[in-house]
Amino acid sequence: MTTATAPASVPRGGLASALRNRTAGKLLLLAVFAAVLVPLALTRWPGTAWPGALTVDLSGPLGGASDWIIDNRDSHPLFLYFFGHISNAVVLSVRGVYLLLLAAGWAGVTAAAGLIAWRVAGVRLALTAVVSIAVCGLLGMWVPTMQTLALMIVAVTVSVVLGALLGLAAGLSDRLYRALRPLLDTMQVLPAFAYLLPVVLVFGIGVPAAVLATVVYAAPPMARLTALGLRDADRGVMEAVASLGATGRQRLLTARLPLARKELLLGLNQTIMMALSMAVIASVIGAGGLGDRVYQALASVDVGAALAAGLPIVLLAVVLDRTTAAAGSGLDRPAAARLRTGWRGWAIVAAATVLVAAAGRFADRLTWPGTWTVDIAEPVNRAVDWMTGHLYTGVPVVGGTADWAGRFTTWVLDPLRGGLQGLPWWSVLLVVAGLALLIGTWRTALTAVLAMAAIGVLGVWKPSLDTLSQVLAAVAVTLVIGFAAGIAAARSTRVEALLRPVLDVFQTLPQFVYLIPVVALFGVGRAPAVAAAVVYALPAVVRITTQGLRQVDPAALESARSLGATSGQQLRQVQLPLAGPALLLALNQGVVLVLAVVIIGGLVGGGALGYDVVFGLAQGDLATGLVAGAAIVCLGLMLDRVTQPTERRKVA
Repeated sequence: MTTATAPASVPRGGLASALRNRTAGKLLLLAVFAAVLVPLALTRWPGTAWPGALTVDLSGPLGGASDWIIDNRDSHPLFLYFFGHISNAVVLSVRGVYLLLLAAGWAGVTAAAGLIAWRVAGVRLALTAVVSIAVCGLLGMWVPTMQTLALMIVAVTVSVVLGALLGLAAGLSDRLYRALRPLLDTMQVLPAFAYLLPVVLVFGIGVPAAVLATVVYAAPPMARLTALGLRDADRGVMEAVASLGATGRQRLLTARLPLARKELLLGLNQTIMMALSMAVIASVIGAGGLGDRVYQALASVDVGAALAAGLPIVLLAVVLDRTTAAAGSGLDRPAAARLRTGWRGWAIVAAATVLVAAAGRFADRLTWPGTWTVDIAEPVNRAVDWMTGHLYTGVPVVGGTADWAGRFTTWVLDPLRGGLQGLPWWSVLLVVAGLALLIGTWRTALTAVLAMAAIGVLGVWKPSLDTLSQVLAAVAVTLVIGFAAGIAAARSTRVEALLRPVLDVFQTLPQFVYLIPVVALFGVGRAPAVAAAVVYALPAVVRITTQGLRQVDPAALESARSLGATSGQQLRQVQLPLAGPALLLALNQGVVLVLAVVIIGGLVGGGALGYDVVFGLAQGDLATGLVAGAAIVCLGLMLDRVTQPTERRKVA
């Protein structure tokens, strides 16, 4: 095997110059294409707005398809013998789990949560789990919590099985892996709202649609990480097992799967967290439970009731995240106590749970006692009323929160929306193509342009640009705050230690929960939707920035110090340039996460595409909702392509 070496005549930094020249050449070629095509387009379709001749009205066909599905849902064989059986199986499964949780009673469920956490991570997490489950009851949310938990258990089980099977197939087959990878990539960048309408169209409003939307949203991480774990199995171990004459099945069961346990547990963790997030959002289509309580409270701007239902969601998220994360991290640690490891630990968990549940049943204490509840809605609403009277407006010097929201809307969101909607349609496509070419390939640019053009063809050009303006504003604020916090954390271990617990909690919260505090602070409108998106996306941006800066080659920093560079010069001239790929990844993740919450912001006055989806769901106008959902998919695909650098081959 020979190694190619660069010619001696290539100057230092030649690779960077070559890449810059290549990008400049692509942009020059794009300019040539534009000079030829734009005049032709303007001759055929004059004006700045998206040409009506290039718009396809799908309301008729979609409305007809929706009517046909509704009319035939109870009679057509496809629904009776396929979708009907799936729907019935989902309903029976969720109802069975829910009745089992109710039969176990509050004592049995609380004991099970604490014992499982003890078995996986020890006493401290067990106490956290017990307190968290008990707080759900204290807030008067025991029954909604059990409804959400039942839906979660069914959805996570199906997601894990489906994702593991797909990941197993992709991990063992290169062809299937190449086929599934772009599909999983696309599914992972789509906002949660985009999954709701297709399942509603087939299954209608209710629990089956909510569960299946959750499965479709939560299964990709399990599939991706399972495939990754199997494909990255240690080659030396695999060769050793093969040399012993093991069959393919034996190699899978005795080597590949054990070596991939970390990735499998990480996939389980990600699936659980995404399922919880989607199960809460699916309250819009009849999931019930805690999400429905939050949705109804937000619809009536009842912040106290929304917080009372939102806190159990937060507690469930924290407990589930900590438990599954501890299961994964515990693989490298020796057993802390023989009593709670292996099958003995699970036997103790099962036996103790049954005993506690039986004791509660004999004592007739299945439901959470009504006298043990605390009403926080009224005090919270009083606090919100006080804020409305004192903090919303009229605060000396700095102004109130409503003033901030109004100024942000007037000075940032309105001009940005007006500027985007005032741009000629062809210039928007050119900007998208140029941005994609800067960090990608012609294929990337073509995908981004086609996705953006599809939005115009769907007839939702202006609402999509409204949504895009909110995304751009939120991303700008997120990057300013996130890069600053990430740089501070990378340069100071004390700052990182202070930020870590805050980021841990924020990164586990479902998207829906972020709407509650911003509505309390800013009321309803586009600015609160942007604020919620910023808070949701910040943890990922801060973490990726910090990690990227910390992984810069120490030798490069030492060389800069030896030349007398100051701390600021090291940051600007060494760390930030070398951490460029990580910063681009932070940008990409920030854009994807911001878009997800900006769309949900339609529930609190964000308008644009999010409002169209909510309107379509609420009014039964599935044509409007489906068109908006398709536009959301296209917008998410475009934003991902223009912010995700394409891996280039290494130049010898």
